[in-house]
Amino acid sequence: MKIVHVASELFPYVKTGGLADAVASLAGTLADRGHTVTVFLPGYRAVLEHGHAINAERKFRLRIEMGDVFLSGEVRVFSPRANLQVFLICRDEFFDRRAAYGNGERDYEDNAERFIFFCKGVVEALRLENIEADIVHAHDWQAALLPLMLRDAERRHGVTLAMKTVCTIHNIAFQGLFPRSVFAQTGLPDELNNVDGLEYYEQINFLKGGILFSDRVTTVSPRYAQEIQTPEFGCGLDGVVQTRADDLVGLLNGVDSAVWNPATDALLPARFTASNLRGKETCRAELLKRCGFDPAFNGPIFGMVCRLTEQKGVDLVLENRDFFLTETCGLVVLGSGDKRMEAELRTLASRAPDKITLCAKLDEAMSHLIEAGADFFVMPSLFEPCGLNQMYSQVYGTIPLTSRVGGLVDTVIDIDAEPERGTGITFAPTAKGLRGGLMRAIELHARKDDYTAVQRRGMARDFSWNTAAAAYEKLYRDAI
Repeated sequence: MKIVHVASELFPYVKTGGLADAVASLAGTLADRGHTVTVFLPGYRAVLEHGHAINAERKFRLRIEMGDVFLSGEVRVFSPRANLQVFLICRDEFFDRRAAYGNGERDYEDNAERFIFFCKGVVEALRLENIEADIVHAHDWQAALLPLMLRDAERRHGVTLAMKTVCTIHNIAFQGLFPRSVFAQTGLPDELNNVDGLEYYEQINFLKGGILFSDRVTTVSPRYAQEIQTPEFGCGLDGVVQTRADDLVGLLNGVDSAVWNPATDALLPARFTASNLRGKETCRAELLKRCGFDPAFNGPIFGMVCRLTEQKGVDLVLENRDFFLTETCGLVVLGSGDKRMEAELRTLASRAPDKITLCAKLDEAMSHLIEAGADFFVMPSLFEPCGLNQMYSQVYGTIPLTSRVGGLVDTVIDIDAEPERGTGITFAPTAKGLRGGLMRAIELHARKDDYTAVQRRGMARDFSWNTAAAAYEKLYRDAI
């Protein structure tokens, strides 16, 4: 098949979260399985400065109509592996910036214009390059207008650009909400500027467009596909999602074993397998050293790698600060985001620097070391569409503590609910629930044989992208 992915992030070129990993792994796996895969990505500064893209070929120039003006840009292309090309939609005024979406304090005020231009640029590049895709797959709100714009361009030019379109909701909390006046820049027919189209409470909702007008809608776990049809998790779009229930499917993300594999991970000080865990002990020692903890410390180390946001349950951790201060355990947090949360975590770390630390930045190498060196991985998310770290943790023999929401339910088996199959500890997404999970972890860590058995069961599970990609292949073929 000829498969086109359109996304605002792609590992290793630009990453703010799991979207980049998921798109890169899915596209790469599909290419390895013999499909012709194209990925469209904004031409961010970080991408153009990356080794693969520095010498990207200038393919052609763009002239994009944006309301009553035309804006210029260009398309560049490079190929990082067989069967895979990456096309960059470039316009310095929009994408030559330090970060993808904002300055750390607020979103860029022209994000609507930036991603309308991006989607229009993708459609024009598909037409000029004559790709004739079987599937065009749009990811999240930044690309969600693509199914609409693609069909509109086909009508105007009398061509076929794609047989079918797919829109994936990676996180329904992020929808691309903008003033209704933005609609004029889309160039779409006026009849779409209403409640049956993009209009949403006197605003324009990009993600709503993708949900309503793509041929198939997916999200990143079976549980989350059910949850987003409810008011509790649908973030105001539950009614819209329900209208596409027959075309909605939840497909789990996977683990890229070329990147996340403790037996081959070059970012670790030592490698290890389920049958030989000595290297994991070396990783734990290095983690203690990096954090400035006593190298003889033998209590359990709890790791956490996430954006510091309400969604990730950071406040539940802070509400349990007394646990981390009084129990014989360590806490290592890697992440940045909400300044109030960051400040409170720094204060907590300052009260017990010998066993609590915060690393407030994006650090890929440190994230691997935490996954390998921690004893438990904490994910107390209030909602979690799929989650990747709970899968990484099991692969690395680090037992996950997860709340019972979304993809965490689909990927972590509670050790008390299923003692012979259990690979982690699950709890209700509350401060009290997390406290109970932490206490269960302390007790499990003291039972070394039981702890090791849970580790090895987790490491034996198959979270590979080959399994995940096969499910997408079936979806694409069914759609066609």
